[in-house]
Amino acid sequence: MTDASAAALHPHPRMYRPRWTDLCGTWDFAHDDANEGLDAGWSAGDTAFDRKITVPYPPESKASGLSETGFHPVLWYRRTFETPEMADGERLILRFGAVDYRARVWVNGALVATHEGGHTPFEADITPALTGSGAQTIVVRAEDPPEDNRIPRGKQDWEEDAHGIWYNRTSGIWQPVWLTVVPALHMTDLHLVPSITEAKVRCELRLSALPASPVPVTVRISHEGKLLAEQTVTVSEREAEFDVAIPILRHSTARSPLLWSPHSPTLIDATVELGGESGDTLDTYLGFRSVGTDHGRFLLNEHPVFLRMVLGQNYWPDSHLSASGDELKREVELIKELGFNGVRIHQKIEDPRFLYWCDRLGVMVWEEMPSHYVFANSAIERLTREWTEAIRRDKGHPCIVAWVPFNESWGITDMAEQPAQASYARGLYHLTKAIDPSRPAVSNDGWELVETDIVSVHDYAPTGDGLRKRYNDPDALAEVLKGFGAPGRRMLLDDPEAGGRPVMLTEFGGLSFTPKEGDHWVGYATVPDEAAFEARLDDYFDAISETPYLMGYCYTQLTDTMQEVNGLLTETREPKLPMETLRHILTKPAAAIPGEEVDAERRRALARTRGEEE
Repeated sequence: MTDASAAALHPHPRMYRPRWTDLCGTWDFAHDDANEGLDAGWSAGDTAFDRKITVPYPPESKASGLSETGFHPVLWYRRTFETPEMADGERLILRFGAVDYRARVWVNGALVATHEGGHTPFEADITPALTGSGAQTIVVRAEDPPEDNRIPRGKQDWEEDAHGIWYNRTSGIWQPVWLTVVPALHMTDLHLVPSITEAKVRCELRLSALPASPVPVTVRISHEGKLLAEQTVTVSEREAEFDVAIPILRHSTARSPLLWSPHSPTLIDATVELGGESGDTLDTYLGFRSVGTDHGRFLLNEHPVFLRMVLGQNYWPDSHLSASGDELKREVELIKELGFNGVRIHQKIEDPRFLYWCDRLGVMVWEEMPSHYVFANSAIERLTREWTEAIRRDKGHPCIVAWVPFNESWGITDMAEQPAQASYARGLYHLTKAIDPSRPAVSNDGWELVETDIVSVHDYAPTGDGLRKRYNDPDALAEVLKGFGAPGRRMLLDDPEAGGRPVMLTEFGGLSFTPKEGDHWVGYATVPDEAAFEARLDDYFDAISETPYLMGYCYTQLTDTMQEVNGLLTETREPKLPMETLRHILTKPAAAIPGEEVDAERRRALARTRGEEE
C-alpha cells in the first residue's frame, strides 16, 4: 500500500487510489422546513442558497458554522467542482462517507444517487451527468426526521433539547465527500480475510459491472518490501472469492513477528490489480490475526487475551459525531496512552479513518449498530439493511474483533416476553455470522442475551464491593447469569449458563464528580473531588483484578459527552487525573491471566461458572 501519511488522509484508507479529489469545505446550504425544495426545482442547481456550511460537519455543530440544534428535517447542499483530468473511457465516481438519514444527489440537475441509512457510505458514477470539462454542480437533499424512532439513530436525541443519555443530533453530511477517477471496469469492494491456521488469505471482491470477457486479477501480499505471496486468477463474474496461499504462515516461528495484536500491530501490504483493459489497482492492507472464543476465554491468534476496553461515544463538542482526521487519530492515541487494548464504539458506525488508526496503532474494536427505539417492521428492515452495509464496509479491518447488533434491548424492550423480538435479535446474530464467520458476535450487549459468542454484562455498581459480591464468587456469578442482573433484567434467555463462553463486564463505572446545583447532568455514581475520584476508580479496578471469572471489561466511558459527564477525560480530551495515575489504575494485573496455571479447586470453580463439565 501507499505510505501511512497518504493513506491516513484518504477518506477510506483500506481502499486507496491516488487519483482522488477532496470535496469537503464550504458548500451552499439551506434548511427546507416547509419541504418545498423538490417542487421548487432546487435540485437543478441554479437556486442560490443563501447560507454556507462547512462540510462534513453537521449543521447542528459549531464546526459547521451554523450551530443550529433545533428541528430541521430537510437540508439542501450545493457546490461546484472542476472535472479532474480523465482519459477516454475512465469514469468519475462521487462518494459519500455518510449522510444522515435519507439522501438524494443530483449532478447538473440529473439524479445520480439515492441512499437510506445515516451511518454507511454510498457512491455514484456521475460520468453521464458531466457537461464538458468545466464547472459541474452537485446538489444534495438530506432528510433526517428528528422524531422518527423507527430509524437507527443511536444516541441522537428525538427531543428538541438533549435529554437523559442522548445527545444533539448529527444530520446531513457528516463524513467526507470525494471524487475518484477509475477505469470503466473497476473494483467497488475488496476484503482480505486471513486464516492463520490454514495459512491463507480469502480474497473477496466485487466489480462495478459484469466483465465482457474473463479478466485476470492479481493479488500481491508483502511485508517491508518482501513478497509473501502472488497469485493471479481469472474472474468472469461480478463477484469473486478465492484463496491466496501464504506459505510463511505454515511456520509458527517465522509467522510470529507478522501477527497483528495490540502489542505488535503489524500490518501487511497488499495490492490488487485488474488486468486486461481495466488496469484498476487498489492499494490496501490486512492483518494476519485470528479471533475467537473457547473454554471461557477470548482468543487472539489462538491465545487467551484479557480485554481492557473503554466505551467510546466518539462525540466531539464542536463537531458532534463528525471529526477531523487528526481528531480521530488522537482519540486512538489517547485510548492507547491510558493503557486500554480495546474500545467499544457505542451506538455509532465510526469513520474508516478511525478504524485505520486502530489497525495501525493496535486497538481492538467492538463495532456496534446504532439502535432504533420502536419495534416495527420498518425498523427491522432499516436496521438490517444498514447493519449489513456496515459489516460489508468494515469486515476487512483487523482491529475489529466483535460485532454487536443490539445494545441493552434498545428497540426490543419486550424481548423477554415477546418471541418476535427475541427472534429478531437471534436472527441478526445469525445474519452477522453468515456475513462474517471469522469474528465473535454479541446478540444484545448488556442483558437479555439470546444466542451469543460472548456473555456480556452491564453493571453500574456504585462501589467495588458491589462488583466483588457478584463476580468474585463463582456461585454468585452463576446465579446472576441464570436469573436477573444488577439492572433487574434477565441475563440469558436462550441458555441459563455461560456454557464455555467468556463472561465480560462490558459496561461499569460511569463515575462523575458531584454536579453543581442547576447543572444539566446525567451520571451513575458521584464523588466530590479528584482524591475521591482516584480512590473510587482504584476500588473498581481492584475488584476487577481480583476475580478470575471475568475475561474482559469495558469501562464507561472515555470522555465526557454533553450532559453525560462520566468520562476519564473531559469533552475537550483533558484527563481528570494525571495520565500516569489513570494508566496505573486501569492496567492492574488481571486475575484471569491468559495461560495461567490454576489449582484444582479454582479449575472446578471456573468450570462451574462457565457451565462446563468438571
